[in-house]
Amino acid sequence: MANFTVRIDDNVKKEAEILFDKLGLSVSGAINIFFRQAIREQGIPFQIKAPAAEEKYNEYFNQYNMKVLMESIAELKAGKGIIKTIAELEAMENE
Repeated sequence: MANFTVRIDDNVKKEAEILFDKLGLSVSGAINIFFRQAIREQGIPFQIKAPAAEEKYNEYFNQYNMKVLMESIAELKAGKGIIKTIAELEAMENE
């Protein structure tokens, strides 16, 4: 048997462990199934594609980004922001 190390996001690992446990599999068992299926099909055993434009749009409006946006709006309403037109910003850039 061979061993290898894989770097993966902590949350992905936790979610995968929960799923595989429900399926009665270990992470190692699931990876073995994936490898065997990839060998059998001579490729990735599922379709890989870029997310649709709508999915990319929705990813931007995640909880963290919305929090930052709302904080920024509150600062502007409280007079703590600086408002510039595009022309003013371009003029600043060219200075």
